[in-house]
Amino acid sequence: MKKQNFYTNKPFKLEKGGQLPDLTIAYHTLGQLNANGDNVVWICHAFTAHSHVGEWWDGMIGAGKIFDPRHHFIVCANILGSCYGTTGPVSVNPVTGEPYYHDFPEITIRDMVRAHELLREHLGIQHISLITGGSIGSFQALEWSIMESGLFDHLVVIAGSAKSSPWAIALNESQRMAIEADPTYRERSNCAGLNGMKAARSIALLSYRNYQAYGMTQDDRDDEKLGDYKARSYQQYQGEKLARRFNAFSYRVLSRAFDSHNLGRGRKSPQHALSLVRAQTLVVGISTDILFPADEQRFLAHHIPKARYVEIDSKYGHDGFLIETSKLTRILKKNLKSPLQV
Repeated sequence: MKKQNFYTNKPFKLEKGGQLPDLTIAYHTLGQLNANGDNVVWICHAFTAHSHVGEWWDGMIGAGKIFDPRHHFIVCANILGSCYGTTGPVSVNPVTGEPYYHDFPEITIRDMVRAHELLREHLGIQHISLITGGSIGSFQALEWSIMESGLFDHLVVIAGSAKSSPWAIALNESQRMAIEADPTYRERSNCAGLNGMKAARSIALLSYRNYQAYGMTQDDRDDEKLGDYKARSYQQYQGEKLARRFNAFSYRVLSRAFDSHNLGRGRKSPQHALSLVRAQTLVVGISTDILFPADEQRFLAHHIPKARYVEIDSKYGHDGFLIETSKLTRILKKNLKSPLQV
């Protein structure tokens, strides 16, 4: 996949007020737009992921796989507020000549989608055959399918919801509290708050997996052990791993945007908002997901007019949408019509 940047010097107005003086969107494409312009697959990435979708969803992308660049024009754009090339807290504010850091304005999922819209227009895409995403990626896919309902043929929602639940918001607030408790977070530096973010990641992981998953993978199976437990080192490792590639300012900004997700805002109710979706929709839940329980997926499928619900039986909880690519491929092949099948 080739990484590219779209830039506009026009002010980008934000849903909560204020604006960004300019906007850069980092994105990757794979394959070619066909003559009819009807082979676009747009993938919306999750929280700390990036636009190089082939790296984090390789089971779904590639020759002979469900999203095949020989047949599809695959687009994935880095979300607003991230630290992987799209304008975010570590970007330089052209007004001050310094990175935004703490001064980056609050954004919402709808702001992310409006940025995607600018990129779509820039790429000359008039029609999207399929849009999909998991977790916060599903928020974007749902919002876009309402905001531009005539744009999409197919919508695939994986492990998402109509609005952020009190449970999800509480988990996010706990993670932000960890970041803000790190005294270095007050510094104006790309390295600020990293220890707090490590703790935040550890909290998040508990909701991405579940009791059974930790039992399978982190059980020491040694009745005599008195220290150096696998579960402890796993949490430390995952925190360190994220700190090497992500940024505490973006983590906080994106978690606040996550909280903002509510399809019903300004649309009477979530139920009414879902009734506006025109795409043929497949909603995929995960049986052991404790962050977005299956009932939230059933709610989506019940209120979207042309929707089906399918559930993945997985031991991996919310992370199943990233791990269970073979099961997900079978579901998509069974439920999606040509030209999406390979």
